[in-house]
Amino acid sequence: MQRFLNTLYITTQGTYLHKKGDAVEIIIGDEVKQSIPMINLDSIVCFGNIRVSPFLLGSAPEHNITISFLNEQGKFLARVQGPVAGNVLLRKAQYRISDDEEKSAHIAKYFITGKVANQKTVLQRAIRDHKDKIDAEKVSNAISILDRNISKIQTATDLASLRGIEGDSAETYFSVFDELITSQKDGFVFTRRNRRPPLDNVNALLSFLYSFLYHDMISACEVVGLDPAVGFMHRDRPGRLSLALDLMEEFRPFFVDRLVLSLINRGEITANQFEKTASGAVNMNETARKTVVNAYQKKKETVLNHPYVEKKMYLAILMQTQARLLARYIRGDIDGYPVYMWK
Repeated sequence: MQRFLNTLYITTQGTYLHKKGDAVEIIIGDEVKQSIPMINLDSIVCFGNIRVSPFLLGSAPEHNITISFLNEQGKFLARVQGPVAGNVLLRKAQYRISDDEEKSAHIAKYFITGKVANQKTVLQRAIRDHKDKIDAEKVSNAISILDRNISKIQTATDLASLRGIEGDSAETYFSVFDELITSQKDGFVFTRRNRRPPLDNVNALLSFLYSFLYHDMISACEVVGLDPAVGFMHRDRPGRLSLALDLMEEFRPFFVDRLVLSLINRGEITANQFEKTASGAVNMNETARKTVVNAYQKKKETVLNHPYVEKKMYLAILMQTQARLLARYIRGDIDGYPVYMWK
């Protein structure tokens, strides 16, 4: 049986979480809003000023529940988890590959190919669905560059070259991202990708949702016994869980980017739900955060077909499936990592 990555997101400031019996009780003000059996949870993500009782902090790891703390913009702060589980032989194999730049570059090719291919498909979908609303020629030119870059990835032999191709592809993709915004154009203008902090409404949405994906990919790595801190494309850095970032790459375009566009183009998020702070950072208000959290959770219930395993599955399960397939490749059970290509 596969775990479904059941995650509880807490965004209401001042919320208090505590353990009552074998359940997590959610209290806002003086009112108990909800009680969730711990057996139904894999993780809890707290945004901003959220208080958690010591008893829940101590008990959650015993129920295989991780608790993550992020600031209101989605920046990771800290994480509470139990003892690391998993196959020690798998992790040792992972470490050996990570220490070898040539082997790491070989695996990084899969992640970057998946990301660029899925970016290309996002743009192709935009032309198919909104040809009369966008500059189709401009988007088509970007598609051509991404297509050439996919070929370049296959002949690159080192991480530096691969990162250069990935960076050029990202710049090309985001140079036409504003074309994909077909409504609320005045309130959602995108010129370039920026973060730490995000400086406009679109980047605020992207960064917020990428933090969710990052959290779920950490969980997917841990469930299958991989060390989320030791990556191949992203190298070791204190405080960064590099393998989770690696596995995120193929999911960013078709999951998060498409979700951001959907929220804007359907009017589910509006510009008046954002504010700019004195530092220049752009934040969402609580109403917007709740809308985004609900949309993210609903999106994870999308059913997709996986051509490699020849099964249909929830998007949430797809994350874990990719981590499992990577683990099989690292162990030598399969000849390559079957990156997920969105169609």
